[in-house]
Amino acid sequence: MLLLSCSSKLRLLEGTLRRSLPETLLVHSAVMNINRGNLAGHEVLMDSWPEFKAVLIRPHREVASDDSDFYTNTYAVHYRELGACRTLLGSAVNWDQAFRIHGLRDGLYEASRDIARSKGAKLDVLRCFTYFLSDPSSLPEIQLDPAVRLSSLDVSHVDLLNETWLFGGNERSRKNLASLIRHFPSACLLDATGCPVSWLAADAFGALGTAYTLPQHRGRGYSTVLTNVMAKRLQSLGYPIYGNVLVENIHMQKLMERQGIQRQPSLCYFILHNAVLNRAPTLTPRAAGESPA
Repeated sequence: MLLLSCSSKLRLLEGTLRRSLPETLLVHSAVMNINRGNLAGHEVLMDSWPEFKAVLIRPHREVASDDSDFYTNTYAVHYRELGACRTLLGSAVNWDQAFRIHGLRDGLYEASRDIARSKGAKLDVLRCFTYFLSDPSSLPEIQLDPAVRLSSLDVSHVDLLNETWLFGGNERSRKNLASLIRHFPSACLLDATGCPVSWLAADAFGALGTAYTLPQHRGRGYSTVLTNVMAKRLQSLGYPIYGNVLVENIHMQKLMERQGIQRQPSLCYFILHNAVLNRAPTLTPRAAGESPA
C-alpha cells in the first residue's frame, strides 16, 4: 500500500485518470480537488506507482476524527483488478468507524461485504445509475421562469437542505452540507422573498449531488434548469459532468435522459457502514427530485 503525496505525482495521476473517463469519474474528481487545495481533506492510497491496479481516496486521519460521522468518513475507489481493491479495502479503510464507500465498478459491494463479514460488521448498500455528459454544449437552451432568480446556495440555506436531504435531519449531516456549500459549486432558484425553491449542489467527488425542489414548485422544469447551469459551471472549472441517481428514482432518470445525459453500463454503489449511528437511511428517496449524495 502506497500513500501518494507528491504533488507532481498527483498531477500525473489526475491526467492518467482523466484518460480513462468515465469509469474513473469518482476518483478522478477527488484527485482534482486534492490538486486544487484539497478542501475536502482527502488523501490517495494506491497498490503501486506508477503502474497501479487500485486507487482509494480516503479522508485524512485528522479529518475523520469522529468515528460516528459517516458523512465525513467517505471513501471512493477505482480498480483494475478486484484483488488489489480487496487488499486496499481491508487495510486502508478504518472499519472501526461509520463510513461510506463510493465506487463505480461491479464487484465492489461483494468485496466490501466479505470483509465486513470477517469483521462482524454490518453494511447497507444503495445502488445508483451514473449519468455522464461528455459534451455540455449539447444541452438544450434554457429559459428562466420570471417568478424565480438564479443564485448559488448560501450557508444560511443549510437548515432547509438538512430537512429535505435523504440522509439529513441531524447535526452531522448539517455540518456536512454546510461544508459542501462553502467549498463546492452549487446553484439554486430563489423566490421573490429570497428563499430557495429548488437547488443542486456538487459533492466532494465532483458529482451533481444534493438536489431537491420544494413540492409546491414541482412540474415547472426547475431541475432541468439547474442541471444545465451546474453542468456549464463545472465544465468551466474543468470537471467532468456526472451525477448518480438511485435506481428507484425514475423521475430523475427520465430528467437526465431527456437532456441527453448518458447512463453508464455499470452501477454505482454507495456502501454504508454503521449508518444507523447517524440515522438509518431509507433505500428510496423522499421525493422524486432528490439524488443520493
